[in-house]
Amino acid sequence: MPEKQSAGDKPVQVKSRERVQKHGEVFTAEREVNAMLDLVKNETERIDSRFLEPACGDGNFLIEILRRKLAVVHANWLKHQSQLQYEKDAILAISSMYGIDILPDNAAACRARLLNYFKEQYSGLFPQSYKPECISSAEFLLSKNIILGDALTYRRIDNPDEWIIISEWSMLPNGMMNRRDYEFSYLVGDSSEDDLFSDIPCQTFAPQNFLNLNANAYGE
Repeated sequence: MPEKQSAGDKPVQVKSRERVQKHGEVFTAEREVNAMLDLVKNETERIDSRFLEPACGDGNFLIEILRRKLAVVHANWLKHQSQLQYEKDAILAISSMYGIDILPDNAAACRARLLNYFKEQYSGLFPQSYKPECISSAEFLLSKNIILGDALTYRRIDNPDEWIIISEWSMLPNGMMNRRDYEFSYLVGDSSEDDLFSDIPCQTFAPQNFLNLNANAYGE
């Protein structure tokens, strides 16, 4: 569901007439974004609840979900005062959000927008002790979860011969993260299961520490 952009402080719903005609791109106003998310408010406040936006635009739905999730992460930190727990929870929250868009500038802007918001919140809370590797893990997750692709054809835009692959991330109690990859076409196919990740993965990976999520760790 494409989202709104802003020019300065003035929100706009259309970037250009050409983009509307070619791609049907009309951005959703912030009020409507919040109204729709409020319909599933409890899920937006669950750190591990997964969201997939199949036409994510520059991330207005996803940024609001991230705001809500990180607010919960912050509230948990106020109770326990553990930086490590904050980092684990924040990485888990980021890993739970997925977006697909057919336009390269939208996909890139969405990744940057989510990462910058996390960096502002994280470094603002821990200005002297924030870990660059935590930010790197968040950046890697967003590089995998925000995909340049066509949700209707299930294929990547940058390489049309490749299927869209969705990575499932799950945090283990010891701070290790599991990763299992699935073909998007199977996830949204005829499965009768309620769980998005109910099919057999096309690839599984050895668990990695949540502070060590990067391409080298997965041999990519």
